[in-house]
Amino acid sequence: MSIEFMKDRFREVSNQAAIVTDNGDEYSYQQLLEDIEKNNKILDEKEIKPGSVIALRSDFNPRSVSWLLTLIERNCIIVPISLAVTTVEDFYEVAEVEVVIDLTGSEDDLRMIEQDDHHEFYLKLKNKNSPGLVLFSSGSTGKPKAAVHDFSKLLDKFRVESKPFRTITFLLFDHIGGVNSLFYILANKGTVYALTNRSPDNVCRMIERHKVELLPTSPSFINLIMLSRSYERYDLSSLKLVTYGTETMPEQTLIAFHKIFPQIRLKQTYGLSELGIMRSKSRSDDSLWVKVGGEGFETKIKDDILYIKAESAMLGYLNAPQPFDSEGWFNTQDKVVQDGEWIKILGRVSDIINVAGQKVYPAEVESVLLEIPEISDATVFSQDNNLLGKVVAAKVVLNNDMSEKELKRLIRRHCKDKLESFKVPVHVEIASQSQVSSRFKKMRNNA
Repeated sequence: MSIEFMKDRFREVSNQAAIVTDNGDEYSYQQLLEDIEKNNKILDEKEIKPGSVIALRSDFNPRSVSWLLTLIERNCIIVPISLAVTTVEDFYEVAEVEVVIDLTGSEDDLRMIEQDDHHEFYLKLKNKNSPGLVLFSSGSTGKPKAAVHDFSKLLDKFRVESKPFRTITFLLFDHIGGVNSLFYILANKGTVYALTNRSPDNVCRMIERHKVELLPTSPSFINLIMLSRSYERYDLSSLKLVTYGTETMPEQTLIAFHKIFPQIRLKQTYGLSELGIMRSKSRSDDSLWVKVGGEGFETKIKDDILYIKAESAMLGYLNAPQPFDSEGWFNTQDKVVQDGEWIKILGRVSDIINVAGQKVYPAEVESVLLEIPEISDATVFSQDNNLLGKVVAAKVVLNNDMSEKELKRLIRRHCKDKLESFKVPVHVEIASQSQVSSRFKKMRNNA
């Protein structure tokens, strides 16, 4: 059983809090063990067999965590779907879901969906008696892709115990980073602080109230904490580590956050739905240079693109061509620069703005814009142009009132000596709020 080693650890700290909700309710490791047993009985009664494809619709909470562990133990194929997903029926169809466990109400709602055939990846998992995990991409550059994992491979790295942290599960229930954070905490007998409200104020309130030590999050949310100034209203002195990933970090955002919190260690993480989460090490707290890799991962750089080969790589996509080459390398589509063992991630190929053949990385321009005191947030994206094909555009949030004409003049003056002319935004729009999705990532395509 893939989680037996974790259940043994749960028994060692049975009276300790495993999960704490944002209204303060505590749920012990003993309760977690008891609910796994109870859930198994429910599945037995409903004659749900190992290898069944089961969608679990929820956010992180005691019920969803116990069901997730139950389904892994039972070697089911699990399709976690967070509350941020609106097209749930489409996801059920692509994933060939047989059972839906909906935890959005006060009671656990189980319903069956008839399925005829199963994908070859599911048959492989069933033949191996291994649990599966299906993760959908965010779909920011097209139709979401469904990646199928052997869940046991993703869990293997947690067999070696590490230091426990009091940790907020900020990243979503169906995100590879959210899954990784959850099992890191549980496997090391830590405490999960589960959110239903991911506003800056509520996150900071949770940190103060429960002396949270680790916050795994995104660059966009780090900027929201600074924009809202919620850090001034709560005591965040317990925070030891903030990890950030999921999107490219503007350097100015990192520098500003480090200046406010010099005592907090900042660590860039790197992972993909297709590969899992890699070990990483930042050169310093205010540096975007990072080492990635570790046991089970190989990396190489070809034409400035990062390629990865991973033992924990997915079996493949359910609804798209397989992305691995003949040797098992995966093209991450991330442009990087290299300095010995260190790399700096410039951005996804799909985000690059091509201005008459010249490449522009949005995060670089955003970082320069954020140096302007009057600008509190900026989202850079491409806009069509009859002459050049594409030009650089930006939506910005201001700290004070000014016209777009004044703003454009200010931006041109500031960027003159910091950016090449083709990188300076041609179109500028004042926005009332940050362009951030429900997954706390910059919305460039719809900006």
